[in-house]
Amino acid sequence: GLPYSMKQAGFPLGMLLLILVAFITYSIILMIKSGNLSGTRTYQSLVNKSLGFIGYCILSVLQFLYPLIAMISYNITTGDTLTKVFQRIPGVGPEHILADRQFVILLTSILCTLPLSLYRNISKLGKVSLLSVLFTLVILVIVIIRATTLGPQIPPTEDAWTFAQFNAIQAVGVMSFAFICNHNSFLIYGSLEEPTISNWSRVTHVSVLFAFVISAAFASSGYYTFTGNTQGDIFENYCKNDNLATFGRFCYGISIILTFPIECFVTREVVANLFFSGTLTTLAHVFLTLVIITISTAVSLAYDCLGIVLELNGVLSATPLVFIIPAACYLKLSDERWYHRDYLISCLILVTGVFVMTVGLAMTIMYPQDCSHGKEPFYCLSFNSTPSTNVTDDQIPVWNASLF
Repeated sequence: GLPYSMKQAGFPLGMLLLILVAFITYSIILMIKSGNLSGTRTYQSLVNKSLGFIGYCILSVLQFLYPLIAMISYNITTGDTLTKVFQRIPGVGPEHILADRQFVILLTSILCTLPLSLYRNISKLGKVSLLSVLFTLVILVIVIIRATTLGPQIPPTEDAWTFAQFNAIQAVGVMSFAFICNHNSFLIYGSLEEPTISNWSRVTHVSVLFAFVISAAFASSGYYTFTGNTQGDIFENYCKNDNLATFGRFCYGISIILTFPIECFVTREVVANLFFSGTLTTLAHVFLTLVIITISTAVSLAYDCLGIVLELNGVLSATPLVFIIPAACYLKLSDERWYHRDYLISCLILVTGVFVMTVGLAMTIMYPQDCSHGKEPFYCLSFNSTPSTNVTDDQIPVWNASLF
């Protein structure tokens, strides 16, 4: 969704906003500091102690909704990408069962995401997460290659490089969705061999910097290729017979499947803390996991527009989880003077979060984005084995992807 956020914000402003969101993500350091100040070890208990029961209830709802909607978006992405991968198999046409997104979502949910989500210890997913990161790097390389080979063949849309666009606030929501890790920060902090603030700060700085570099490269390469034609799922922009993009879709689908269980862990923990005092029996663990997987799968089967899902999850869930609540907790617990750096940063993050959430939600409702899910892009219609010359505007020269 990051190239899509560049389309919404305007590329120059979008890159500045991406830097801002990456900087604000460092609020996870303030959150862990708040946990140490209050003697708490979970996000829920931190908010309960600092903001009271009402704050705890609000957080629980947000922590449940964010990963749940994220899982829905992952399923949508899996259905979109893997169906196109399967259609490149000889004998698998548009009417084949493997080209049916509902079937693919059900298949991957039953065979992949459900078994991985049944783990009780998040540290068991360490190798899975590493594999997901490696797939992400492969995807980035593919997007960069296509920016150099396909991008020059697609004319930029009108005002493609305008500094700012009208939907910039909605773009912040999408970016927040990409960077958010607050909801599982305490889980990861607790999994460190030496869970100290210095170690956590080191992990946070390296991780956020790495995430920003990858995100900036992905956003700029994807947007450069398709400019105003960019979809919420960037792989919806590539032609179906693009072999390199097909490999990218495969990597993307596997990466999403491997990321899914981490969000399920968080959703399940929220319910366990809220209704079962944090402890689940084996039967309750399995039953709750099945319920969560069933809900996310059912919604993703019925709805397939990824861009709107990213926007709503960004402004409704990610923004308060990243911006508002961590800053409010730190301001409530800290006894620092008003001019202290952490105090000033917390105030800035809080005000920014409230603004982005209110304005972003209003604009998402008032100006919903179009969704052209499943449609072959117009520039793919003239896909030829050799480059064309002297063509009209509707016959854009595009090299055959198999040559690359």
